[in-house]
Amino acid sequence: MGTAQPEESANATIPELVIISGMSGAGRSTAAKCLEDLGWFVVDNLPPELIPTMVELGARSQGNVARIAVVVDVRGRNFFDNLKGSLADLAAFNVARRIVFLEASDEALVRRFESVRRPHPLQGDGRIVDGIAAERDLLRELRGDADLVIDTSSLNVHELRAKLDAQFAGDEEPELRATVMSFGYKYGLPVDADLVVDCRFLPNPHWVPELRPYTGTSEEVSNYVFNQPGAKEFLDRYTELLQLIAAGYRREGKRYVTVAVGCTGGKHRSVAMSEKLARRLSDGGVETVVVHRDMGRE
Repeated sequence: MGTAQPEESANATIPELVIISGMSGAGRSTAAKCLEDLGWFVVDNLPPELIPTMVELGARSQGNVARIAVVVDVRGRNFFDNLKGSLADLAAFNVARRIVFLEASDEALVRRFESVRRPHPLQGDGRIVDGIAAERDLLRELRGDADLVIDTSSLNVHELRAKLDAQFAGDEEPELRATVMSFGYKYGLPVDADLVVDCRFLPNPHWVPELRPYTGTSEEVSNYVFNQPGAKEFLDRYTELLQLIAAGYRREGKRYVTVAVGCTGGKHRSVAMSEKLARRLSDGGVETVVVHRDMGRE
């Protein structure tokens, strides 16, 4: 039995498509609700083999369904074979599609499942962690193919919605969106980062008593950081490298990139560098948002 294909005709408008997937308990339902509030037509738990049919129906709506978001999970058998087949069918019809993958740490997922007293859909007769491990293994390839990966381990519902609003609320879709994220190495690497750079080669303002209470968003700390040897040169050269990478991402159709900038605690050096770097990228035509993951931690 053949797979339905999006209709090609002068009157058919192929809708934009976002596929929301990721770990169970990582916030797929919240992401779906957010896109629905932004005006997307959302279908939850759609079998992957029906995605081309959904796009075909949208194409027949005469523009009334211009943006479709589909939530898919691993509960169905032959999940990956069906999804790969559907994406291959869509590629032949130039459907603009993106994959959003929601991630979270094992600890966060276990805590969430225990709080609602529900089993993991893949744990069977085992433990919650067994189901999480099985799902990670099954989704590994999809995570690698995702256009946007969001780690929700430390995000509340409002913070997740804010991230999605920043990516999808615009009326005109930019060629590339960048998130520049400062972080502290002592709190762990951001799992949703595409690129990671280390600012610990610069002197730490934490050891300057009058600067310790401030953050990298303050003029005092920023001036201190960028008056250090190598700071301005690093900013210039890394900006040039990111501009080169951004041009390649555009050619390859990648629309999202997360650049993580780290220092020891994520309060001073990485914050100051992230602010300057985001401004440079924005001035270079990349739509950019800044996130300071660890700035408020002690």
